[in-house]
Amino acid sequence: MPLRAKVASSVSRTAAALSRAAGRGDGSVIGGWIGLKIDPELLTHLAAGRSVALVSGTNGKTTTTKLTVAALEGLGRVATNAFGANMPTGHTSALAKAGTTPFAVLEVDEHYLARVLDETQPRVVALLNLSRDQLDRAKEVAMMAQMWRTALAAHPGVHIVANADDPMVTWAALASPAVTWFSAGQRWHDDSWVCPECGGAIERAHGDWRCTNCPLRRPKPDWVVEEDGVIDPTGAWHQVHLQLPGTVNVGNAATALAVAAQFGVRPADAVKRLGAVTSVAGRYAQVERDGRLIRLLLAKNPASWLEAFDMAEVAPTLLSINARDPDGLDTSWLFDVDFAPLRGRRVLITGDRAYDLAVRLQVNGVAFEHVTSFADAVAAVPPGRLEVIANYTAFQDIRAELDRVN
Repeated sequence: MPLRAKVASSVSRTAAALSRAAGRGDGSVIGGWIGLKIDPELLTHLAAGRSVALVSGTNGKTTTTKLTVAALEGLGRVATNAFGANMPTGHTSALAKAGTTPFAVLEVDEHYLARVLDETQPRVVALLNLSRDQLDRAKEVAMMAQMWRTALAAHPGVHIVANADDPMVTWAALASPAVTWFSAGQRWHDDSWVCPECGGAIERAHGDWRCTNCPLRRPKPDWVVEEDGVIDPTGAWHQVHLQLPGTVNVGNAATALAVAAQFGVRPADAVKRLGAVTSVAGRYAQVERDGRLIRLLLAKNPASWLEAFDMAEVAPTLLSINARDPDGLDTSWLFDVDFAPLRGRRVLITGDRAYDLAVRLQVNGVAFEHVTSFADAVAAVPPGRLEVIANYTAFQDIRAELDRVN
């Protein structure tokens, strides 16, 4: 690297380490921010010489990135932004901290995909899904799909691994000449009833979809989730033993296997490594506190709340909602979530915007109790399991109370 980049990288690592030592966080943003101030091209310099995979989408990025890292580690050391800092500052900090590695797998915020494509020149990009998120500052879903499509068209040499079940992702990925399709199912449909190509209606039946007005339709997938396993392009079925809950994570595992295959990793070898992943930056972590077995689930938008309800056991459940800048300041999205699966269980609510959540639950006919803190919630339930579902900053607050469990 040029001398300026070397100095910037060194300062980035030092700043991140000082942040961690001071208890101000894991240093995954501040190090990259300072490094890029010294050398605006630092991310490009740090990515050079590595085989890079990018993972983007509205939901599942952090988990899929962690699973992909596990799948690739049989080939050598893998740099990654393990704590979910998914903008260029986080990517820069992660690569600077990792030092020299042959591989990197980076989670990328969907808004920054075009920039990170330009700066890292990846070998593979995985596109998971597109749905509504952070309504006060995020782009409308079709606009995001258009941004992706334009960015991918500018990088025809990048191999795309894309979700065939999401019409928005499919349309964006079709701009690339090299696409591997996976099918993991799509439970949330409310952002893809209108064709992004022509505006016609999307028709769905038996897991398939097509536009009723133009040729856009679901591609034939190369990788398919079937029950608790994944079928690869040769037709071989691989059972997936995960320690992570929910059917959605079998789909994330299928994506990881498809990405790893582009690096020459055999599915039979990769699938063995996926079972070693137990939690992801606190997501799915289980902690014992005062006789309660507490499990943490992150849900930040309607699609991810739908999946969280699928993962949560029928047990006392704490819901926590904030509306700080990283969450988005608008909580109207709560009315896009159907909370009916929580009926019949004990539900507690907390967080900065607990009263907004209270109104939504009352409309949905879900009984609840308000508590002023996470500690009060733990004290209010009997010994046994406590499920915790929280949006981003609320999740981080609770994770901090549990000693930043990973």
